[in-house]
Amino acid sequence: MDVLNLSPRRRVRGTLRLPGSKSISNRALLLAALAEGETHLAGLLDSDDTRVMREALAQLAVGLRGTPEAGLTVLGVSEGFPVSVADLFVGNAGTAARSLVATLALTARPGARYTVDGVPRMRERPIGDLVDALAAIGARIGYLGVPGFPPLAIDGGSIDLTRPIPIRGEVSSQFLTGLLLALPPVTAAADRAAEIVVTGELISKPYVEITLAMMRAFGVAVAREGWQRFTVPPERYRSPGAYVVEGDASSASYFLAAGAIAGGPVRVEGVGRGALQGDVAFANVLEAMGARITWEAHAITAEGPPEGHLKPIDADLNHIPDAAMTLGVAALFADGPSRLRNIGSWRVKETDRIAAMATELRKLGATVEEGADELHITPPARLTPGTAIDTYDDHRMAMCFSLASLGPRGVPVAINDPGCVAKTFPDYFRAFAELSGDAQ
Repeated sequence: MDVLNLSPRRRVRGTLRLPGSKSISNRALLLAALAEGETHLAGLLDSDDTRVMREALAQLAVGLRGTPEAGLTVLGVSEGFPVSVADLFVGNAGTAARSLVATLALTARPGARYTVDGVPRMRERPIGDLVDALAAIGARIGYLGVPGFPPLAIDGGSIDLTRPIPIRGEVSSQFLTGLLLALPPVTAAADRAAEIVVTGELISKPYVEITLAMMRAFGVAVAREGWQRFTVPPERYRSPGAYVVEGDASSASYFLAAGAIAGGPVRVEGVGRGALQGDVAFANVLEAMGARITWEAHAITAEGPPEGHLKPIDADLNHIPDAAMTLGVAALFADGPSRLRNIGSWRVKETDRIAAMATELRKLGATVEEGADELHITPPARLTPGTAIDTYDDHRMAMCFSLASLGPRGVPVAINDPGCVAKTFPDYFRAFAELSGDAQ
């Protein structure tokens, strides 16, 4: 196993251009594939998660020209995927898995046969709520392993839009996103709107906001009543010609936290005021902890608090579940106990992130109480130096625990399996190292 040893740095500063958003990149790839016309995608993220989406679309005979770096042109197949038999591998990419399953299930022609599978952890990530919603309107989906989890077999079915489609909202917003993205080709062909009814409390609403905004950019305006009822019109996706992917706000959280912990200023470019991604609200939480935040149209800057230490927080973080992980490590640098609440969705991510965060924070000397959907973190007087951080094949574990090496209280840390960051940010540790600063 590879290990990356990080030396302490008392102060860091610098400017970083963010890679493209993973959430937006995978949505853009699928929307462009389903749209009439060609779409040029600029700023697309090149990572493991987006690579499996591109490879799946290529298997389905969607034309792709160019590269993520130079710009990728997607040739839309608005009449349906040309390939009707395929075995698709989605790695551990939740957005790719849920949206592809929904799209294939709703658009599969009679005689079509698809399978969708991923890495072992993907086989532990629930998908039963989405399958139940799709089956309720006629989709034919079977489990090839444990019921409720991938791998799945999908056959052509007859879709009935005459009844509302119920879907649970309290486990993952990706189920609703997958359904929303997949419906327009079906509603357009049937010349009939579809109605989705969310049961339970919808979590991660900002990610659904991203989905709705991007659907509008591709010509389909979904009407919603609160967060319980969504009406998808009988309209086909139409290419906007070009679409620019904004920088990844979840990735911005590590560098903004670095500025808050180790003085800064650290400026991230690619997201700012008016960003699609709800994770930019992470900067507001940092500000509540005492950091100095400066907003621009397409950039955010973070600096440490004048008094030199962060304040503890007690916050509901349901709206920023991915960026919230970074706050778990930032809490080590606060002058009192912090409470991260309403983070139950962490349990079904790349690993059980509540358990993993609690375990690794304790290694650094923190006292951690783990609840069903929350963490109570009491920082130690001194962090434990030389700690080996296990990353659980989870990119966000590797990135957020790198912050333990920063600031006046930072210590040497060893990051096990640092290559797991390739899932969303392959160059993370290079960018982290390039922040200029003072060694301790």
